[in-house]
Amino acid sequence: MKPLFLIFLFFVSTLYAQKEITPNKVVPSQKQLDYQSMEVVGFIHFNMNTFTDKEWGYGDESPTLFDPKKLDTEQWVKAAKDGGFKELILTAKHHDGFCLWPSAYTEHSIKNSPYKNGKGDIVKEFVEACAKYGIKAGLYLSPWDRNHAGYGTQDYLTYYKNQLRELLTNYGKITEVWFDGANGGDGYYGGAKETRKIDKKSYYPWEEIREIVYKLQPGASIFSDAGPDIHWIGNERGIAGETLWSMLDRTKVAVGDADSDYLNTGDFFGTSWVIGQCDVSIRKGWFFHTTDDETVKTPSQLVDLYYRSVGRNAVFLLNLPPNRDGLFADKDVASLKKFKEILDKTFKENMVANAKVTANSQFAKDAKFSPGNLTDNDANSYWAAAADKRQASLEMAIDSTKKFDRILLQEPVRFGQRICSFDIQLLRPGGWQTIASGTSIGYKRLLRITPIAGSKLRINIRDANNTPALSNFGVFKAAGGDVIN
Repeated sequence: MKPLFLIFLFFVSTLYAQKEITPNKVVPSQKQLDYQSMEVVGFIHFNMNTFTDKEWGYGDESPTLFDPKKLDTEQWVKAAKDGGFKELILTAKHHDGFCLWPSAYTEHSIKNSPYKNGKGDIVKEFVEACAKYGIKAGLYLSPWDRNHAGYGTQDYLTYYKNQLRELLTNYGKITEVWFDGANGGDGYYGGAKETRKIDKKSYYPWEEIREIVYKLQPGASIFSDAGPDIHWIGNERGIAGETLWSMLDRTKVAVGDADSDYLNTGDFFGTSWVIGQCDVSIRKGWFFHTTDDETVKTPSQLVDLYYRSVGRNAVFLLNLPPNRDGLFADKDVASLKKFKEILDKTFKENMVANAKVTANSQFAKDAKFSPGNLTDNDANSYWAAAADKRQASLEMAIDSTKKFDRILLQEPVRFGQRICSFDIQLLRPGGWQTIASGTSIGYKRLLRITPIAGSKLRINIRDANNTPALSNFGVFKAAGGDVIN
């Protein structure tokens, strides 16, 4: 009997000594974890279109049109930082092919514009301003070029890769490179003035392009319809699906040729972790137009988009277009500042902070996995159910004299996305009442309900693909300007 007893002791000691729950097969990289924790990032569409009042330039615009007389990249960065942004992405080159840096490979650039008598370099000014104020800097380089005579041939691909190397070599640390899917169509093309169609699945050597990015900027994240780090959410309204998995099957998507519904929900069975990014402009257009002044999104509208993006396990990418002077308009700046103020006030007081939490299941019966970890405001600590469970319930007391209308849940996503279905119940005089429910959680799930009060809260995890785990839970009262939609 002694050998069997020793085996039993070894098994028990191994179980109790387990340091972490077993991760899913598909998990994020540390770079992706860091990226999603930024939550809100900014896009800056500023280029030739700002001066021609277009959204997509044809490619025949003269560089002499580009003349921002009061350009101040520090004004951009300070306004974005006051709005809570952690990163900004600049359109170094849009579809018309005009370059905001003095590229050695084309004359269609800022070096032939009136800006600083052709001696300016807005990419340099932008990156330096970001570094000065502690904001990360990303760059957008349109794969399409309606100016270049060789577009559609191998010559253009060589040109494109050379420009990418310029941007990733000469300007210090770049944290994101953004590739969109608008490729091929009519254009100037060096005077040809014709329509050129390309095979979006085979024309661009995407693997080679990604290798260039990672070699020159190892810490950079790459955005495209197909990732590999971040993917388009499938619309330009800034809204993620009610259910959003951070997994995709990347063989099902291609840059410029992806199913919007698939991107909007992710893939429960996906084999790659690719973060969803929700892009939208603060104005009607992506570039500044004086006729768009009345379309500037209000702080409440921005807060609503935050819930529909970050609150659904995605990243919120808000476009902020400078005007022809090279400045953010006052109305845009004011909206950004108030947006952050509303969010800060809403989430300042967690009404269950450090509350005593009980659970009907706990992993390894180790204090490291205590249900109390849900209310300690620490994303690294977490509660987990027993290894063989796929359902669990947790309860906590709450001040019954205070109403709340916002609920926050977070999973420890370094182990993968696990919870598939849940609901929240509140104990009221008439008994337990279901007040909210959902499917996926991921990095962050925010739920909005009508104001309500009760004495106890219950989290019911109805289904999971692995051991259920939660890192944070909170309930809050919305501040003024944070409205239910």
